[in-house]
Amino acid sequence: MPETTAHQGPHAPRVVVFTRVYPNTAQPTFGVFVEERMRRVAASLPVVVVAPVPWFPGDGLVRRWRPWYRPRVPYKEERAGIAVYHPRFLCVPGFLKSFDGLFQALGALGTLRRLKASGQLDLLDAHFIYPDGVAAWLAARWLRRPYTVTLRGTIVRISRTRVPAYLARRALRGASRTFAVAGSLAEAAKRMEPGLPAVEVVANGINLERFYPEDPAMCRRRLGIPENARVLVTVGTLNERKGFHRVIEQLPALLDEQPQLHYLAVGGGSPDGNDERQLRALAEQLGVAERVHFTGAVDPEQLRYFYSAADLFVLPTRFEGWANVFLEAFACGVPVVTTEVGGNAEAVPDETLGLRVPFGDGAALRAAVLEALNRSWDRSAILAHARRNSWDERIPPLVEALRAAAAGEDSERDRG
Repeated sequence: MPETTAHQGPHAPRVVVFTRVYPNTAQPTFGVFVEERMRRVAASLPVVVVAPVPWFPGDGLVRRWRPWYRPRVPYKEERAGIAVYHPRFLCVPGFLKSFDGLFQALGALGTLRRLKASGQLDLLDAHFIYPDGVAAWLAARWLRRPYTVTLRGTIVRISRTRVPAYLARRALRGASRTFAVAGSLAEAAKRMEPGLPAVEVVANGINLERFYPEDPAMCRRRLGIPENARVLVTVGTLNERKGFHRVIEQLPALLDEQPQLHYLAVGGGSPDGNDERQLRALAEQLGVAERVHFTGAVDPEQLRYFYSAADLFVLPTRFEGWANVFLEAFACGVPVVTTEVGGNAEAVPDETLGLRVPFGDGAALRAAVLEALNRSWDRSAILAHARRNSWDERIPPLVEALRAAAAGEDSERDRG
């Protein structure tokens, strides 16, 4: 845990970030967007992370044929000067999902009690409403501490369930503050719980020290792609939701129009699965395997080379809350084609930055990709948009809201 700084002050509330989705030694890219946000908060407030990991007795057997499944994670580690704890909680694959919040709270309770006893827990800050937000609601009641919840893309799926949605509504009602990374998620929460107090939108930001343009020709040489190629890139976990297969399905027709086209599929598996084998088979079946480059998971420090090698970032996703990959692409000067779902309209707000198409419309996706490849983009405007969305613009109001939540203050909008 970092030392208390002058910025933090002796009476700064001690914040415990509480989420399953946080990077660790076995999964260094898992939940980087949460880490990026909270390590900046840690410059102003003392922060510890409790990131419970799912476990059940048969995990080792499953890993024999799915090596990426629930990798072993140490109980405690340190990342960017912040202590990160990984208590285990019972999570049976495919069963008892309505109990995940309870099991997560019980699994983390011992760690949270020790943090409270040592004076390191004034406020629980949960990310994702289920099960993390529900677990925070329960743990905060047991420990008599306030908590906040940040809504991310899963709230839409949870709102369509029965028991998890009921528990999520209870967690929302009890939170001292509720944040959302996109306005669409705030609206989803209000529809699910109409009496909910104000939801404060605090969008993700971009790390401009990590993401910036590199020379495209150099990046292509580095990645083994012809310098004269036209290049598409998708960055994300290799699961169905992100839509890598939707790009591959369009490649035969796209190659008829753009014969120098190559596609960078950047990402690895996640707790949601790893579809690389199926994606490779699809590329083989369609005769485009030599134009699809599977890179595996890439260290965030290296991602700018992949973005900068590309002419266009494509994410035909089924749903997103606020996808930070858009800002990463913009910070490297790359325009976007994506789907008209979730918070994408807020992340890609106009056609100076990219094009949005209806989800599931392959012809529209193909047409948008071709249009974007043939368009002359104002890269300086794209870069300027990224600069306006740096983390430096996001964090100060969030820090003040966390201070107020720890002190039991209502938001200004609630008082108004």
